[in-house]
Amino acid sequence: MKSLVLQAPAAPKNRLRPALALACLLHAPAWAADSLERDAEMLMDLSLQDLIATPLITASRQSETRDQTPAQVMVVTRAQIRERRYKNLADLLADLPGMDIQRGTKSSQYNQFAVQGNVGPNKLLVMLDGVRVGAPAGGNFPVAENLGLYMAKQVEVLYGPAAALYGADAVAGVVNIITEAGTGPQGSWASVGAGRFGSQEASFMTGMRNAEGLSLAVGGHWQQSDRAPLDQYYPREFAKVPAMVNGTTVVPADAREDYTGSIASRSLYARADWADQLTVGFHPHQVTSLTSTGDPPAMARYQDSSQWQPTTDTVYARLSFRPAPDVSAQLLIDHARLEVDPKARYNNTNNAYRDGFSYELGTRTGIEQSLHWRLSGAQQVQAGLGYQTYSAIEAASLAAPYDTGKPASAQGLYYPNTSLPVVIHGADFHNVSAYVQVQSQWSEGFSTTAGLRIDRHSAYGTTSNPRLGAVWKPLERHVFKLLYGEAFRAPSPEESLSAFGTFSGARDGEGRYIGTNFRVANFDLQPEKVRSLSAAWDWRPAPSLNLGAHLYHSRITSLVVTQASGNVNAIPGAVLVNPETKGNAGRQAQTGLDLTAQWRFHAGGAWSGELWGSASWIRGRIDEGDGVDWAIPYVASHKFKLGATLRWQDRVSITPKVYWTGAVTNGRKKAPGDPLLPVGACTQAMAAPDRCTTPGYTLVDLHLGWHKLLNGKATLWLDIYNLFDKRYYAAGGSGSRTFWDMPQQPRTWMLTLDYPF
Repeated sequence: MKSLVLQAPAAPKNRLRPALALACLLHAPAWAADSLERDAEMLMDLSLQDLIATPLITASRQSETRDQTPAQVMVVTRAQIRERRYKNLADLLADLPGMDIQRGTKSSQYNQFAVQGNVGPNKLLVMLDGVRVGAPAGGNFPVAENLGLYMAKQVEVLYGPAAALYGADAVAGVVNIITEAGTGPQGSWASVGAGRFGSQEASFMTGMRNAEGLSLAVGGHWQQSDRAPLDQYYPREFAKVPAMVNGTTVVPADAREDYTGSIASRSLYARADWADQLTVGFHPHQVTSLTSTGDPPAMARYQDSSQWQPTTDTVYARLSFRPAPDVSAQLLIDHARLEVDPKARYNNTNNAYRDGFSYELGTRTGIEQSLHWRLSGAQQVQAGLGYQTYSAIEAASLAAPYDTGKPASAQGLYYPNTSLPVVIHGADFHNVSAYVQVQSQWSEGFSTTAGLRIDRHSAYGTTSNPRLGAVWKPLERHVFKLLYGEAFRAPSPEESLSAFGTFSGARDGEGRYIGTNFRVANFDLQPEKVRSLSAAWDWRPAPSLNLGAHLYHSRITSLVVTQASGNVNAIPGAVLVNPETKGNAGRQAQTGLDLTAQWRFHAGGAWSGELWGSASWIRGRIDEGDGVDWAIPYVASHKFKLGATLRWQDRVSITPKVYWTGAVTNGRKKAPGDPLLPVGACTQAMAAPDRCTTPGYTLVDLHLGWHKLLNGKATLWLDIYNLFDKRYYAAGGSGSRTFWDMPQQPRTWMLTLDYPF
């Protein structure tokens, strides 16, 4: 990285300071004793041109600048993460163009979000230093408080298909959290905070380096919050109603519990480096939340003892070496394991308000050898070979916790209200991959990229995914990009293996138990295929101003959707009434435009600042297998985001942020018919192809920082979310058992103290 900065054309003396500042900023330890304050100071000494020259690696798996990379990439530096108060990945993504995030939906297991119209966490690949940290076997993954950014040097977000380099799941894009090796023992810091509704948080980082080139970095975070008592702020939605099963009251209305929405997360981060040749890392993270968040009172109970808790552990080793002067190579070995706590339980109408359990286990082990070969000054090649093996277990509707060491029949696991043993599905599969990418510099202002990846999946056969790109810089202040990519997403175990439903105990004339609300497994599910074409323009009318535009069109075929199943005998000894399954019946297309702006300024005297924002428009339709073009759910057709940071000397920083989103389509296609369900925005019959909508809103956050306290070292932060105490909703689920308009948090605040040692 350093060489890229030092090799820049010679500059006048008055430009030497920004160049040196940039070099220091990129290579300063993330937790050096005074770096927390120096980052912001040096950031203001740099022009936007200098910041745009920040090296990034995600788009091509090699160091290059934003102008050079054949992709649309957003880069957020450590100083920006700190000043904008991005405490976790969800905070950062919510601030980026083309992102829709619906918080607290889908039973609180995930924040539902979309990237340029591509809906779902399973379409976005999340990595830490180029290593996958999402669902190991594929599928949904909580992108919430569990993915803290305390260790991040910068975060790179690549838009569009990237399967040519990264394989499955890189459908909507790639997020790469980039960290840094350790430094001296003087480089330690800790952060503690507390706020409204029982919010508490703490994080730390420390590191060391010896004379032999061995460095170690260790950090961690912990966070918990009781969240707001939403029944007090949204009494209509959380009215206490009787818990009923088949017309019988199980829990009377006056005995119902108050709403609770507690959430907690914790993680560790450890990285050891030796002489820029060997890196070993370990990253476990966990999130705990109420299983019934997102469910109306008529469908679930709100109990602190009913919680969902997935834990993901990732360990990796990367060996870098140079077999020839023009060839560099990396060998990466990684292993990841995700497990949902088998003792985590739920309590809802599906199991007659008794204790119920579900279980999920996924593992991934991978090995990949990559090469970077510089053929000449104008051409370079990226190539790699990989092998990945996966295993998964999906179990739901359990009457007791699941023990992986025993077969289900030996544990007394039966479907509630029956004598039928639970059917638990598992799968083992593997994938062999190979990719090659050629980048050619045809002239000083024009380059092309061509890449291809082939995956041979043991369950889904062979897929090939090309990638093409052209970068044209006709003038110093204008950069144009034309990009095309394809990707595939293998069905997740949750989609292909998961089976769940309800038994009341009733039987038919043949003595078979009658099952309702069932979803059955589909072992013939096939991958989704994505094609995307986009054009980007980057314009710098002045050194302090950067404007951008990104126009894109993408199509998804073989889209995985929920559809009717004819497999009424999926469970031996039972007959299922109108069961559903996941199938490849859908297709989707969307066209959108993202406009971005960034302006850095000096306001006179001791004041300086930075202004950033985006405006996004999207139009898209989805056919869910019924032959009707519906609006894409969970996506607002219009959204505007604006933020600013004002600094007074190096003592005070003020960062307001404004979010405006138009109406968001939710998952409902017609009006609710159950009087027990909450009244939301969808109150009248809707005619196809219209969906019900969740009203838009304007939200304001405010972040204040007081710096150089306590002998010039500490910083005190005041973070206020939903400053004007707005009552607003997120677009919820499509099922009859979830909110379609999920109430959101009222005004909250947190005080945090950062202190370096």
